[in-house]
Amino acid sequence: MQVLLINGSPHKNGCTFTALSEVEKALHKNAVKTRWYHLGTKPVQGCIGCRQCKKTGHCTVAEDANALAGQIQQSDGVIVGSPVYYASINGALGALLDRTFFSASRTFRGKPAAAVVSCRRGGASSAFDRLNKYFTLAEMPLATSQYWNSVHGNTPEEIAQDIEGLQVMRTLGYNMAWLLACLASARANIPPPEREERLATNFIR
Repeated sequence: MQVLLINGSPHKNGCTFTALSEVEKALHKNAVKTRWYHLGTKPVQGCIGCRQCKKTGHCTVAEDANALAGQIQQSDGVIVGSPVYYASINGALGALLDRTFFSASRTFRGKPAAAVVSCRRGGASSAFDRLNKYFTLAEMPLATSQYWNSVHGNTPEEIAQDIEGLQVMRTLGYNMAWLLACLASARANIPPPEREERLATNFIR
């Protein structure tokens, strides 16, 4: 089993990395391998609404979304971490996830996912909610913890003092490992759920 850890912060070894690293320890303790995707500081193009991905099956705006989609597809689970900026996620991360999920989310169906947010003080819940919307729309089961998946602090050293937050991260790792094992067993014995043709309606006709 392998989980993709997405560090959606421009700081490779900052607060978000510190939180995800605590999750990683719990995953490794349960024999789950990990791989990392670091967003970094390069500019990220937002979705332009061209809808070419619906014809081609991949994002035609920039290759970064296709590369990330490939890493998610090759992993058994995914955990996305983000710093909290103005009560939401990092804008560059949002731009990348918008294009990645719009173009490839149908291929993520059934893959366990979780969100992790890091903030100085407030805004964690709204950022956490935004990340979870990507997963629920893509029919990805959510791995949960004993509390909302957030840590608090302004530096990695302060995150290390958030003993409750770090415990939440470890519990998330344990629960993700357990969910992966449960799904692997279920896929071997239970057929996937029936699917209907998707319906879409508009509020204005």
